[in-house]
Amino acid sequence: MSNNTHDAFDAEALYRALLDAVRTGLASVPDAAIVGIHSGGAWLAERLAADLGLEKRLGFIDVSFYRDDYAKKGLHPDVKPTRIDFNVDGATILLVDDVLYTGRTVRAAINVLFDYGRPQRIMLAALADRGGRELPVAADFVGTHAQLAAGQSLSLARNAQGQLSLTIEDDNADSAQ
Repeated sequence: MSNNTHDAFDAEALYRALLDAVRTGLASVPDAAIVGIHSGGAWLAERLAADLGLEKRLGFIDVSFYRDDYAKKGLHPDVKPTRIDFNVDGATILLVDDVLYTGRTVRAAINVLFDYGRPQRIMLAALADRGGRELPVAADFVGTHAQLAAGQSLSLARNAQGQLSLTIEDDNADSAQ
């Protein structure tokens, strides 16, 4: 786990560190399931599921309609389908997001999961934790902690070969919101 303030991170190295931590954390969990939050968390969840042999217990969720700022932001133009093809009741679920920030996306994702059933336990993995929490949410597994200046955000991208990159970008969000 490292602290970075550079323009780019070695996302592949961060993924490997996250994978090692998750593998250790789930070692004693029978029938764990992995659910990725679209889109960056879904990319990470796919890789984690493949590397951990959990492809049959892999799901994806889009939290667009569950966000508490939905009325302010409106419908995101790239809404993806939620797909959970396993029984959520009593399951231990590893919820995966790319960047943990305010905690609002995670809260929305938990609401989605409870629409599908009542998990026994939900654990959280994030490639990067940038602090700035507005809700009491903490990740069980984190690749890195990042300190960003005001007006900056972290952006995860995936190329055609599936390689990940994590960069610091200027946040183009309307600051009046």
